[in-house]
Amino acid sequence: MSDIMQGFPPSEQNRVSLANWRKAPYCHWAFHHVREIVPTAEIPNNPKDVWELEVGVMDISCLGLEKIMADTDSDAVVILHDNKLVHETYRNGMTANDPHILMSVSKSMLGLVAGTLVERGELAIDNLITKFVPELSDIAYAGATVRDLLDMRAGILFDEDYLATEGPIVDYRYAANWNPVPKNREPGDLRSFMSSLKTADGAHGDRFHYVSPNTDLLAWVFERASGVRYADLVSERLWKPLGAEAPGYITVDRIGGSRAAGGKCLLARDLARVGMMMANNGQRNGTQVIPRNWLEDIFYNGDPEAWRDGDFYEIMGSRDIHYRSKWYVKRGIEPLIFGVGIHGQFLFVDPIKKMSIAWFSSQDIPLDGSRFEATLKMVEEIRALKKNAFCFNSFMPFHLRHV
Repeated sequence: MSDIMQGFPPSEQNRVSLANWRKAPYCHWAFHHVREIVPTAEIPNNPKDVWELEVGVMDISCLGLEKIMADTDSDAVVILHDNKLVHETYRNGMTANDPHILMSVSKSMLGLVAGTLVERGELAIDNLITKFVPELSDIAYAGATVRDLLDMRAGILFDEDYLATEGPIVDYRYAANWNPVPKNREPGDLRSFMSSLKTADGAHGDRFHYVSPNTDLLAWVFERASGVRYADLVSERLWKPLGAEAPGYITVDRIGGSRAAGGKCLLARDLARVGMMMANNGQRNGTQVIPRNWLEDIFYNGDPEAWRDGDFYEIMGSRDIHYRSKWYVKRGIEPLIFGVGIHGQFLFVDPIKKMSIAWFSSQDIPLDGSRFEATLKMVEEIRALKKNAFCFNSFMPFHLRHV
């Protein structure tokens, strides 16, 4: 670990700030200390009802995971198989007790919560967004449905260029409280930022078009539909029934609006629990957490043609994928369901082999195709191992590793 944030106080060159927290080497510390940089709201768990994980065995020593983690600036990998913890590794100063930022895997968590609102009749997927947020009736979101936003098929002009130094995406970061705001401008907030998206880019319900503010807007819709603040909604509908072992938290803007698109911070084990619950058809120890039919819709529906015509087809290797309710699905006989966040965040779910892999990183580059491919290749090799398999004639079980 470097000297970042070491000393009393740290030297200026080693100090993490709002201006540098997503850049190396500062991100190696910042991504598991986000609440010390950005205001947050807690996502409470129920400490009296924790999903206890048995320790299992899966020898993956021959796969070279530790080298891949080093090559991809990874901070943590946790693997659950058949409800057992079979592997756990931490790097870059992170431990099992440190919540790490999910970036856009946060969107996937919202996609699960959505299923609970639909099941309870609090909203319908074909509802217009403006039914709940009439303030946006005269901008580009007019006519868009809940489904359009869940599947990233709203026709909104917004360029998701993570390296841009000006334009709407930079204004979005100011509004989210993620970047220092220049003295000559108002900081704004997420809801006022959404009101600035006035220009359409294609028809709603057409191609896959990745617009992060769609997810923040859905959090606002969910609050209006349920009457519950988004962080508390995630707690009541997902975190407590899941049996998370620790509270999570989410970054908020200057008026408390949740950065639902990228601001959730969770333990790696708890993120892996989410994937295991999904692989168990939405259940945790026999209790339904997320409706089974909602998960089946994610796994097997979605529009592959919209994906092929959309923003990420070539970035993700021209694979046969669909995107449904904030989840990517690699289609096939043994589908792989996954959430993806910039700087190397992932949750992989194999519902056939009952496996969940939570993967956190602190990569300097937001989108790195070669590192994405290396991570996915490793995940496929892990999936290929059989239950209780061993790479060698090894008798050392995989428990905790800190490197």
